[in-house]
Amino acid sequence: MNDKDRGFNDGAFLEESDKQTAFIKCEGCGGNMVFNPQTQNLKCEHCGREDNFIKSASVCEINLGRALEDDVNSGVATTPYRCENCGASFNVSASEVSVLCPYCSTTHVVKEEDLSGIKPNVIYPFVLTKNTAIALSRKWVKRRIFAPRPYKKNLSEENLHGVYQPCFTFDSDTKSYYYGVIGERKTRTVKTSKGTRTETYIKWKHVSGNIDIFFDDVTVSCGSMSQQEFDKIMPFDKSLACVYERKFLSGFSASHYTRNVRRCWDDAKRFIDAKLRRAILNRYNCDVVQSLTVNTAHTAVTYKYVLFPVYKLNYRYNKKDYPVMINGNNGKVTGKTPVSVWRVLIAVGLVLAFVAALVFAFSS
Repeated sequence: MNDKDRGFNDGAFLEESDKQTAFIKCEGCGGNMVFNPQTQNLKCEHCGREDNFIKSASVCEINLGRALEDDVNSGVATTPYRCENCGASFNVSASEVSVLCPYCSTTHVVKEEDLSGIKPNVIYPFVLTKNTAIALSRKWVKRRIFAPRPYKKNLSEENLHGVYQPCFTFDSDTKSYYYGVIGERKTRTVKTSKGTRTETYIKWKHVSGNIDIFFDDVTVSCGSMSQQEFDKIMPFDKSLACVYERKFLSGFSASHYTRNVRRCWDDAKRFIDAKLRRAILNRYNCDVVQSLTVNTAHTAVTYKYVLFPVYKLNYRYNKKDYPVMINGNNGKVTGKTPVSVWRVLIAVGLVLAFVAALVFAFSS
């Protein structure tokens, strides 16, 4: 099978009606080409040949109204595909943009026209290599002093894989009018039958006014990672953002959104509202809020559908999974580890022994 039959010609994707995924072969030896985070090029896994490709940093914001018109959940349906590399058949979920063949590890990227709903328009490429991510995770797990020793030794490179996490980012120019009643705690000295005493009271004040704030890139996770999990590995370097190009995905898997843009925009508005309330209260000496009403108008609202690079590592210990995630840009690591009861008891014993020694030293 030549390159044209595989759906590529001179490194470019050819749109063929009978193929719904695409992959890249080396023009020299026919091996699989994967994205190399270190050089930001495509590299042949077999002969090491590297091919550069055009990367554009001219990312664009899209009017949110257009997104709401295409507001479709990607769903959970699966479609059977045949790997054009090894011939094996496998299923690709509607929630996947890129998937590795389970038999030969060839990357299959779903063509944009076959993706349901909104299409990705921005991608942050992986910058860290797999080896660097492994080294960072090992360093991280060594600092988990209560993690069991067997768990720490169970770190395996085979368990690490790179995944592009989907998110919607929103820009909004907000103009708000607010009013409410806030209080400031104060103290005063009062006379009593036995002399004087100090008491605390709240001085209430009516407040109102206007506040205008522009919010840039409010990021909402719309894939398998929860917002709380994704926030722990933020931020990503905005200078690395590129226009979406499928070649970045070669060698990695990528998820499509499972929470639509309308729901994510609602989450973004709640985040913006909380930020506005904090900004308003920071204008005053406020200790207690009796009431605060904020009426906000959103204008010039835009969005981007972004794929962010995350290395995922799953530890298996005592038949339980402990996921670890590494930011593919800056190496920030977060995750969960099991706790060794013996290590906790030893630590408590050492603390108690230290306290006892101090008590004995000061009492003698």
